Amino acid sequence: MRAVIVAAAVAFLVSLLGTPVAIKVFTRLKAGQPIRADGPQMHQGKRGTPTMGGVVFIIATLVAYVAGHLALTTLPAEQIFQVQPTVTGLVLLGLFVFCGAVGFVDDFLKVRKRNSAGLNKRGKLIGQLLVGAVFGMVALGFQSSMLDLEGRPSNFESVGSTTLSFVRDIAWLDVGKVGAVIIFIFVVLASTNGVNLTDGLDGLATGTSVMVLGAYALIAFWQYRHWCADANYGAVAEYCYRVRDPLEIALIAGAAAGACVGFLWWNTSPARIFMGDTGALGLGGLIGGLAMSTRTIMLLPILGALFVIITMSVVIQIISFRTTGKRVFKMSPLQHHFELSGWSEVNIVVRFWIVAGLGVAVGLGIFYGDFLAKMG
Repeated sequence: MRAVIVAAAVAFLVSLLGTPVAIKVFTRLKAGQPIRADGPQMHQGKRGTPTMGGVVFIIATLVAYVAGHLALTTLPAEQIFQVQPTVTGLVLLGLFVFCGAVGFVDDFLKVRKRNSAGLNKRGKLIGQLLVGAVFGMVALGFQSSMLDLEGRPSNFESVGSTTLSFVRDIAWLDVGKVGAVIIFIFVVLASTNGVNLTDGLDGLATGTSVMVLGAYALIAFWQYRHWCADANYGAVAEYCYRVRDPLEIALIAGAAAGACVGFLWWNTSPARIFMGDTGALGLGGLIGGLAMSTRTIMLLPILGALFVIITMSVVIQIISFRTTGKRVFKMSPLQHHFELSGWSEVNIVVRFWIVAGLGVAVGLGIFYGDFLAKMG
């Protein structure tokens, strides 16, 4: 637990203190966020606010990851296998950095062209597909030795699984390695675009991401305390968790959550800086990776309920307009519909955070309920 707390605290401080520096740098570079001309007119006042702020919390998470590992150097030698940098860390941080890099290219082109077009849809899709495919194969291609209940090597666990999962792997839903990579690519695409679509109001995506990342930190730490590799679970192995490097997962999720809280100080209304696609795609990639590594892929739509609702509002709007020529919402994504309906930005953000919190609460309840059911 110490490592997770240290990582979260370091990430928070680096992000909190580093964001003002980024604001000054991006302002001098004239890296202002282009505003859509057809968007809500109240957003025109945000023109020129620096973007690409996601760089700050990505760097803060990387720094905190190192700090978290340094906090573990006093562990007994027999526990070191649990805390050394792992393939799990490579996959999760790789998704965070490289999905963020795709977003950075998009943000850079927006700033350079002085419009909201940025990277074309095909280029962005190809970038997301490549990142998802590469790290999906890495997640399934490298296995690590786990220990059985007597401390002997018993089996091998990869970061991802070839079976679909809800709160655990569902053994009879084995899709094979190719199918698992395809599913993971879909998860990365869904999560990156979900966060990106939610990032439309000051602090909305950041605050929601804090909740989801915090939930995954709790889930991973709970899995660490009830891990099948732990020899203490001889009599209760039926409810332990067969995952790889759960402490590493908790550390990264906690660090990212702490970094987002520090960034939120400057990103909340009125925002001094936006995360941009750099932050939105990076967070989405990381959240997708956390779902895969904790074996909770089908629990993600519940934990990330707000991301799903906002994404579906866009899908519904597109289908309705193309089939009937009519719009269901005044504007999509959904938050802009409420803006045009007269809700204030702060009201929308706070109420949407409540929806996000309810999704996280239900998701954690389902996860813990499964644990209690296995105990019973």
